Amino acid sequence: MQSIKHNCHKREWSGKDLLNSDRGFVLVLAVLGIALILAIGVLALTMSGRDVRISSRVVGEQKAFSACESGVHYVTTILDPSNFFTSPVTGQVDSTNDPASIYSIDPPVPPTSGPGMLPLAGYSIGGGQVWGQTRYDVTVKGENTNYKSQVQVSVGLGYGPIETTTISR
Repeated sequence: MQSIKHNCHKREWSGKDLLNSDRGFVLVLAVLGIALILAIGVLALTMSGRDVRISSRVVGEQKAFSACESGVHYVTTILDPSNFFTSPVTGQVDSTNDPASIYSIDPPVPPTSGPGMLPLAGYSIGGGQVWGQTRYDVTVKGENTNYKSQVQVSVGLGYGPIETTTISR
């Protein structure tokens, strides 16, 4: 039997040969592909997390604004110049379903600009009497403690009808 001898040559690679060869190209291409897919995945996770934070902030601001609206409604029902409250009034919007939404109403103050009284058009009884309303500025704050959001609104309110005539009786 004749034995076959294999000649295994070890080839020495020079820098020029490496540049012209295809060895390792598939590996480099695979690594680049995985890096691209990883970058797209990280971007998608970052964007979705940001969207959740933005939605949460918007919900909190809406709840705070709703609490502020409830405070404005409440102050319109209790506004009485003969019986002003002197310290802030606080309350909950809905103590059962949303106890975290609260409002705070600062005491009414006379306006810093404009007239203190406004006439009520078409509200005349006759005899020279003029009727109007007294103006007040009120600051109402709404807050939702679950979302750590706050809204503050300054409103002008009128109390009347009151007689604004200076006629002595």
